[in-house]
Amino acid sequence: MSSTSALRFPTVIDQLYQLASGAVTSVELTRRSLCDIEASQPSLNAFRVVLTESALRAAAEADRRRAAGQHAPLLGVPIAVKDDVDIAGVPTAFGTSGWITPAAADAEVVRRLRAAGAVIVGKTNTCEFGQWPFTSGTEFGHTRNPWSAKHTPGGSSGGSAAAVAAGLVAAAIGSDGAGSVRIPASWTNLVGIKPQRGRISTWPLPEAFNGITVNGVLARTVADAALVLDAASGNADGDLHKPAPVSAFDAVRTAPGPLRIAMSTRLPFTGFPARLNPQIHAALAGVADRLSDLGHTVMDGNPDYGLRLSWSFLSRSTAGLLEWADRVGTGVALDPRTRSNLRMGRVLSQQALRRARRHEVESHRRVGAIFKTVDVVVAPTTAAPPPRIDAFDGLGSTATDRAMIAACPLTWPWNILGWPSINVPAGFTSDGLPIGVQLMGPDGSEPLLVSLAAELEAVSDWTARQPPMWWLSPGSN
Repeated sequence: MSSTSALRFPTVIDQLYQLASGAVTSVELTRRSLCDIEASQPSLNAFRVVLTESALRAAAEADRRRAAGQHAPLLGVPIAVKDDVDIAGVPTAFGTSGWITPAAADAEVVRRLRAAGAVIVGKTNTCEFGQWPFTSGTEFGHTRNPWSAKHTPGGSSGGSAAAVAAGLVAAAIGSDGAGSVRIPASWTNLVGIKPQRGRISTWPLPEAFNGITVNGVLARTVADAALVLDAASGNADGDLHKPAPVSAFDAVRTAPGPLRIAMSTRLPFTGFPARLNPQIHAALAGVADRLSDLGHTVMDGNPDYGLRLSWSFLSRSTAGLLEWADRVGTGVALDPRTRSNLRMGRVLSQQALRRARRHEVESHRRVGAIFKTVDVVVAPTTAAPPPRIDAFDGLGSTATDRAMIAACPLTWPWNILGWPSINVPAGFTSDGLPIGVQLMGPDGSEPLLVSLAAELEAVSDWTARQPPMWWLSPGSN
């Protein structure tokens, strides 16, 4: 690890200041990132693909642009993207094993990041088709949590979370279809923004997983996450969802004013039992106390999720697997649990899926009723701390679902609704494992949530905490 990052992990804002002052070049920042990735990969295993040559070319071009007086929001900053995002000339494996045709063109989110001056250093690991809250696969093994080598960073954007939490990059793109940005952010002490559906394009997919999956951002600070969110936001012509533009970064510097906030501890109906870990409940209560100290009115309150929402999620998520199975082709060997979910998706992809899509309007009305009395809902992001990295190994489909729901029963309803939610760090367990809570808002509420998250960050110490760099020690895996 470079001497700079050994002292502390620089943020995106730090790197932009360094670049603007001439204290460092983009080529130097990118070489540091690539060296740190190489050194950590045998143990941390955050990356599926490292783009050394193209990253260094992009960094040199960023330095030329800056020397010529050009400006761009992320000019010269190394960024990672999840391996469900197309990069021209690189296979989009999405956690699978086998041969996949390289992508013909960059995804729209990659195009926008490049236009903002970001240097894409690689693609991060994810579980197969993003289905589970862990990051492992037969092709690449386990990705480990920077806070504990024995634990998962979560999933499915676990590689992106591990890369940011370990300081390999200051920010990364993930995707969130049932909590896949917020869950790993919670378990690695990061800010994780799941934005409004369509805020960041999913093109070349008009929508992902029948609208439940969105692209999002993981970073160490609220300002970094908001800056990258704004740079990545926008739509391609073929996108099905095109929300009105907002500025998340402007909201970082805007006080939210006194808010009415519901503290929710009721778990949505899932079909399998789940129980909130007492330490996570205590962390949520601690956040509620800080919100009260900031002048907000905090009260107990729970959205009315009803019983049909879980059926809607099941049909939309499993039917969405069919599109990805077609995308990767026949040259891959799929996990037996994926094949089981594909069979379910084929059954549900017709009438059940259409009913689920029609039901969304009623879900907006029922769940959204809470926002007639409060402005924001704060809830746990997960019900349990990070599981061990092998906790899901060798399980069948039903056992995996049961274990997944026991740990992560809380985030998926906001994917059905398509509304924004932000994970913020909330402390640590007695074993030193990170805990997060999610701030949840109605349609288009990213600025409000970002403003509130920035206010919480100002009275918390999460940005000062960094994990011990075990991934550089011999035999650390």
